[in-house]
Amino acid sequence: MHYTEDTNRLPPLKSFFPKPLFEALDQLRLQRGLEMYASGGTIRDWLLGRQPVDLDITVAKGAEKCCRELLRILQAGAFVPLGTETEEAARVVWQGVHIDFSSFRKGAVTIEEELQHRDFTINAMALAMRDVEKSSSDIFIDPLKGLDDLQQGSLQSCPEAFIDDPLRMLRGYRFQAELDFVLTGRSVAEINDHCQLISQCAAERILYELDRIMRSAKAPHVFREMAASGLLWVLFPELQAGVGMEQPGYHHEDVFQHSLLALQWVQKVIDDPQAYFSDDWRAVADYLSSADNRRILRWAAVLHDLGKPATISSGTIKKDRITFYNHDRVGRLIFEEIADRLRMKKADVTSIGRLIEMHMHPFHLSNVRRQKPLSRKALLKIYKKAGDYLSGLFVVAMADSLAGQGDLKPDNMETELAELFDEIQQARKMYIEPALLGERLLTGHDLIDVFNLEPGPHFKYIFSALEVARVEGRVNNREEALAWLQNYLDEGESQEFL
Repeated sequence: MHYTEDTNRLPPLKSFFPKPLFEALDQLRLQRGLEMYASGGTIRDWLLGRQPVDLDITVAKGAEKCCRELLRILQAGAFVPLGTETEEAARVVWQGVHIDFSSFRKGAVTIEEELQHRDFTINAMALAMRDVEKSSSDIFIDPLKGLDDLQQGSLQSCPEAFIDDPLRMLRGYRFQAELDFVLTGRSVAEINDHCQLISQCAAERILYELDRIMRSAKAPHVFREMAASGLLWVLFPELQAGVGMEQPGYHHEDVFQHSLLALQWVQKVIDDPQAYFSDDWRAVADYLSSADNRRILRWAAVLHDLGKPATISSGTIKKDRITFYNHDRVGRLIFEEIADRLRMKKADVTSIGRLIEMHMHPFHLSNVRRQKPLSRKALLKIYKKAGDYLSGLFVVAMADSLAGQGDLKPDNMETELAELFDEIQQARKMYIEPALLGERLLTGHDLIDVFNLEPGPHFKYIFSALEVARVEGRVNNREEALAWLQNYLDEGESQEFL
């Protein structure tokens, strides 16, 4: 048994929660004659001096009954079942606080024995709640010396933790990202031995942990660590296909290492967008102010080249040169298969898929721009196609460019991307938004009543062509719009749609 006196210097655990809650828990404990222990993440966060997210309570048995009795005492709140066939657990949600009760697992008869069935030693500590107010050393329970690991920033797995629940391997990397702790060599070796077991876990549980990692600035480091242990290959065999895959002279790394570098560079742009974008960097900063946007960008960065292994060719289209034609479009299709496997929500599939499919567009436009000025039509096209993801698209493109430092890479590529973004932003302000958001010059009724056209899909093309004419300054009012459409019909530009 390992106890400590270090807890004496901490504020009482109860000070982190509403007073009526602990009064109700005291009443519950006394009425039922229970031994109740605050445990797990609650104790970990308390020892770290952080506000615990939830209140985790362990009892010998009767977790669900404890929840229902606590609800009766509080006279408010909601009951949420959490148990499985092998573990009894339930939750009370009260005034925004989650109080999670769990019974001893795997036949444990003491709290010390029960704690050894947790995931990591830093979560295998408990505080007996009968004297919690005193925070005295004789009630702090730490059978696996989790406090020592906590003080050292180490993530040491509990005995057979990964066999009991393989998701704990991925959770370890999530703790690396969120706590900035390090998995011990023994834990990594165990992950390497058991990583294939992760495929037994429910997709929703896997995605939850991955999304938590992707919300962290440590995601680039954690993905490298997952690759080193082999866990990443079980989760994403599509990424492993890029290991050792040579790329053309624009790049200095294989496909997989380039993807990891892109994730790393996305984080650097997130940290300091002004260092990479010039006049309109605040538009990028506004986009990056959303934690959800940052999460989406990290996903898009590490997955942006998924399509390369499926599209590689050498010496067939361009002699003696490796090519990956259409890898952006194929990559989106592969990503959608991954998203379906992970049960990813539709909004995320759309956002990440759009960034993957469009990540080459800024490079294509930069190539054109290097030869001649871009037309307003071209600027309108990328603006409309990217939509709300325009800033995100250029962050991914910037990271993609910075992650490729081969000898054949064009000089000043990042400067060109920043200038292109500025040009699109200026066009947006001066031409595009006034045309798209201004007064509507023609309606479907005009096409029917004035020009005797039959309604159909061709209306969409007519209005799209009118938008271009307005952005280009050829149409500025209703009269000019009517004249433009008459000329458009007379010249037969729309005949293929009529």
